[in-house]
Amino acid sequence: MHNFSMDLNRGEVMAVVGESGSGKSVMSLALMKLLAKNAIVKGDSILFSSDGENKVELLGIDEKEFRFYRGKKLAMIFQEPMTSLNPVMTCGAQICEPLKFHKKLNDRNAKAAALLLLQKVQITEPEKVYGKYPHQLSGGQRQRVMIAMAISCNPSVLICDEPTTALDVIVQKTILDLLKNLCLSENMSMIFITHDLGLVAEMADRVQVMLKGRVVESGVVRELFKNPKNPYTRGLLMCRPSFYSKGNRLPVVSDFYIPENSGDANINPVLPGRLSADPKTDELKMKTDSVNSPGNSLQVLLRVKELHVRYATGGNLPGIKKHWTDGIKNINFEVFKGEILGVVGESGSGKTTLGRALLGLNKHFHGSISYEGLDLLKMKKSELRSFRRNIQIVFQDPYSSLNPRLMIGPAISEPIKAHELKDPSERKRSVLEMLKKVDLEPAYFTRYPHEFSGGQRQRIVIARALILNPGFVVFDESVSALDVSVQAQILNLINDLKEKLGFTAVFISHDLSVIRYLCERVIVMEKGEIVECGEVEEVYQNPKTEYTRSLIAAIPGKNLKF
Repeated sequence: MHNFSMDLNRGEVMAVVGESGSGKSVMSLALMKLLAKNAIVKGDSILFSSDGENKVELLGIDEKEFRFYRGKKLAMIFQEPMTSLNPVMTCGAQICEPLKFHKKLNDRNAKAAALLLLQKVQITEPEKVYGKYPHQLSGGQRQRVMIAMAISCNPSVLICDEPTTALDVIVQKTILDLLKNLCLSENMSMIFITHDLGLVAEMADRVQVMLKGRVVESGVVRELFKNPKNPYTRGLLMCRPSFYSKGNRLPVVSDFYIPENSGDANINPVLPGRLSADPKTDELKMKTDSVNSPGNSLQVLLRVKELHVRYATGGNLPGIKKHWTDGIKNINFEVFKGEILGVVGESGSGKTTLGRALLGLNKHFHGSISYEGLDLLKMKKSELRSFRRNIQIVFQDPYSSLNPRLMIGPAISEPIKAHELKDPSERKRSVLEMLKKVDLEPAYFTRYPHEFSGGQRQRIVIARALILNPGFVVFDESVSALDVSVQAQILNLINDLKEKLGFTAVFISHDLSVIRYLCERVIVMEKGEIVECGEVEEVYQNPKTEYTRSLIAAIPGKNLKF
């Protein structure tokens, strides 16, 4: 981060946007004095005033003195609550910590205050949540617990570092509305860090755009979106899939911006296959034939009938009865050969359970999953293991689905080895060819997962899923946590690979704007059941259920114009 400056007014929401690696989180950690010990912080000043008159210089004070401000005057909501919350402490105990430290409350009063905070952040059954551990809560509940901790001492400034990343749109909208209401009711200032300009349109008064540790543009949100002066900002705006129809190739930031040695941003020259400097002419230059059409034959590749999946809880100890929970129930649908079928719904709707069921990864189920006439649920384990080369899955989190001790070359070749196909030299050749198809360098063969960015790791797991040339692929939230430019790259890659390899796919997402761009048809799931299905445009424009309407209404920045 270089020469960062910001003025934040009382009660104002300041957004900080940029791609991954732009310095957004480093800036927030520097303000909270939470950087690693080897970090060197230089600057003129960090002036803080909670009352508008008495100003305190935070840059020079030591750690002991800064603890008075951290949590009490300056608070932060971290990006990933599961890794930020202490796994061996109950949620209630963690909320009580700042209350005891800063407000000097005793155990009884701290608990009473914590329960009120849980009610304030709209947690249902706060008494139960108070005594639960983080792993026992959903993502939205954990995020609310983090917010309760952050606002427990009524801070003057709240820093939100990607507070809704990977949350479904309904939970995301609830969290954003909660934060906005807190700012209004408490006259609290907020620094809202995100890579999604749609969220900025919903949340912020002003915005700063960061690139490689520098602020390249700033201003009032409405004015900046209407007339972005920096090509990098224009690129971030134009990468959103909601602006494009199926068959239109998504632009990426590099179509607008060429990094120079000086660090300045410049508009690309108009090259064949590249976007012009005028976004109004971009659509004319990006028209291609649709690659998602299932064709005229509408040949059924996969048919699901009366699928029901249950999960067992309890029953591991004597005297404790086993309870069954329905993951999905009475699911019926068809996937046509050559199409990408969308599956959308909020967290807990059964999307991932359905995706795993299609690969035979669930234990307790009944119903029928027929692939080209073969019933997968009636296959023996040995038969199913051999058959799985035809059906592959791209998991939601590429980092956790890769072995950190295995170089990506052997990781991608694992499916070939597992099915005893090809000798080692042929396997390596196949991997190198697949790396090229997903736009990765052959030299990456001997690197480990931690050496790659999020977008590169997503390409790696896509390469691993496609190495066996399957006929059917399940993409489970494959772009949910990526910044807009990388998301555009991955969506373009999926379209390109589908055109080259000819696979059929189910694309699971909570984001209807992505589904609308990528898919021809969509299934809407709620509480383990299909509540609506049909052509994407028909469902998007004329939703038949209140639940679908709520999903569409929750899309951030869906009416964004500039």
